Amino acid sequence: MIFCVEDDASIRDIEVYTLKATGLDAIGLANAKELEQALKNEKPQLVILDIMLPDEDGISILKKLRMHSQTAEIPVIMATAKGEEFDKVQALDLGADDYIAKPFGMMEMVSRVKAVLRRSHPAEPSSVLEYQGIRLDRSAHCVWADGTALTLTLKEYNLLELLMENPGVVFSREKLLESVWNMDFSVETRTVDVHIRTLREKIGSYSDCIETVRGVGYRLQQL
Repeated sequence: MIFCVEDDASIRDIEVYTLKATGLDAIGLANAKELEQALKNEKPQLVILDIMLPDEDGISILKKLRMHSQTAEIPVIMATAKGEEFDKVQALDLGADDYIAKPFGMMEMVSRVKAVLRRSHPAEPSSVLEYQGIRLDRSAHCVWADGTALTLTLKEYNLLELLMENPGVVFSREKLLESVWNMDFSVETRTVDVHIRTLREKIGSYSDCIETVRGVGYRLQQL
């Protein structure tokens, strides 16, 4: 749940609407009093907090949030007046996780919210990746295709893991060298092609799922 603390009803409503439209739960709150009451009922994932509020300014509210153990870790994005650098610096010094200057676009707001949520609530990577009939278990460091265990080299395994983590994403040969081999792209890139070829052979009927993007590199087909 995201709390949008904004006294302007039209801005508040569009903030809540946009967040919900992008798959996030959100409620709008008009002032410090409503925020205080809402916090008694629920601890939000994040608060978007306007500095200019009618009953108590956002800087004062931020101080209170950071002072109490129950609310100290809640991520806060401050909505500041455009060009008011003092407000931005003060908010960050007091523990705000980010700020956004008014007037701001709704997509910018969503982008900042998601970035702060990623930093403050990092997702635990799943131990198992699955793609069609391919199953990769990180904890066991094993791969199966239609239930049959595959014998992969370390680099083949790492290549497959990276592609399965990012279906639809095109990786250049240089990026694959950097990510899998930890090598500078000045190193011969043909080694990537060789490992992709042997990986395709080993995954058998799923070989066509690894696409060659001409002139760029490789990707795993988006399901």
